[in-house]
Amino acid sequence: MAELLRVPEVAADTAEVVLSTWQLTEGAAFAEGDALVAVETDKAEVEISADSAGVLLKTLYEPGTEVAVGAPIAVLGADGEHVADVDALLAELGVAVARPAETKQVVRREIPESRPAQAQSADRGGRIFASPLARRQAREAGLDLVELTGTGPGGRIVRRDIEAAIAARRQEPPETSPQAESSQPTPHSDAYEDVPHSRMRRAIAARLTESKQTTPHFYLRARIQVEALLALREQVNSTGPVRVSVNDLLIKAVAKAHAAVPEMNAIWLPDAIRRFHHVDVSVAVATGGGLVTPVLRGVEDMPVSAIAGRMREYVDRAKNGGLRPEELQGGSITISNLGMFGVAEFDAIINPPQAAILAVGAVREEAVVRDGQVVPAKVIDVVLSVDHRPADGALAAKWLDAFTKTVENPLQILV
Repeated sequence: MAELLRVPEVAADTAEVVLSTWQLTEGAAFAEGDALVAVETDKAEVEISADSAGVLLKTLYEPGTEVAVGAPIAVLGADGEHVADVDALLAELGVAVARPAETKQVVRREIPESRPAQAQSADRGGRIFASPLARRQAREAGLDLVELTGTGPGGRIVRRDIEAAIAARRQEPPETSPQAESSQPTPHSDAYEDVPHSRMRRAIAARLTESKQTTPHFYLRARIQVEALLALREQVNSTGPVRVSVNDLLIKAVAKAHAAVPEMNAIWLPDAIRRFHHVDVSVAVATGGGLVTPVLRGVEDMPVSAIAGRMREYVDRAKNGGLRPEELQGGSITISNLGMFGVAEFDAIINPPQAAILAVGAVREEAVVRDGQVVPAKVIDVVLSVDHRPADGALAAKWLDAFTKTVENPLQILV
């Protein structure tokens, strides 16, 4: 039985998406879980997957089109289904069809070209066909799309074309001329470049500005000794099939602290405090376009090796724009680790509607007092940012104490 594929709510407060790439051609069969289409939201490029096996009978929009959440974008058939008259089926499903004099295809809505002038070309019909991700990368790199040749479907410029152009530009020698050599250097105060905001960058700015303005943050700090944690990681990696990072162990420690202090596993709603029965933890992942926070679900029941495997998968797919909408939603806390960049300590902004974010610094050697003696120790500094509405200071302090004890006695992480 044919049905319409509609744009799901891929992220909170997202009213529209840009259809980036169809992963299948019309008439192609697909299995349950196969990616059907990639869409670009304000936060990331994500894939919409099939709920069951079937056939892609008709696509209703071309790549590059801005589509409202909830709008139909394709017609899907059951596994093995064949439709002789697609136009009649579209009419039956209530999808508008253009007049025969115009086209026999479903009406497709084009995005008005509100791009910089460099993305226009009279020689190429006034419109450059490029994926939204490619347009954003070109703007950030200062590339003129007119000068590029697309290798995507129908000559569309895609990500690989931008990456190839950037690589080629790096290999080109700088152009010189007698006039340039004799001219005076431009003052440094006048040397700058304006990089237009991407959809993701605008969304991050708006979301975090709203968080700081509407969420009453308070901060708790702790210095945690991690020699035992590092020793445990070395032991696990020497015998296990999956390499485990310090961050993987800390994610599990967050789940242990939530189990010990379940009141912190909550978010603030206008009419209630919602407390969750399972521990879902968001993890900050840096991509070329900005920060995304995929969610690990049911962390309290996941072994550390499963956490490590899932995080490696999330990182790979986040950088390639392959995260699914549901993987970016949920959770009551985020862990953000800048230790790999040598950052000792930082305060992070809560990702609404979550109630907390844990900022993790670098492992470093410090002098500590043990049994009345000053000895060297490996430590990390963590800062817990908390929404004061669902959690008071004493409750957050109790949670941070439970987290600290778990990290300093890491065998608890494995049981």
